[in-house]
Amino acid sequence: MDVDLIFKIAAIGIIVAVLNQVLIRSGREEQAMMTSLAGLIVVLLIVVTQISQLFETIKALFKFY
Repeated sequence: MDVDLIFKIAAIGIIVAVLNQVLIRSGREEQAMMTSLAGLIVVLLIVVTQISQLFETIKALFKFY
């Protein structure tokens, strides 16, 4: 597993957390929720892409047998 993937997900989490706190303190709870939701969707897309690559690798591995 690539360490860059973990750092990328952690960076997205930190950025979303900071933006969420700033937006909540400024009284914009709706935008804070949308920011959190957008961050979650981005991370899920990254994870789904990695899972897809895993399945392709497994399929290529067992193709020869």
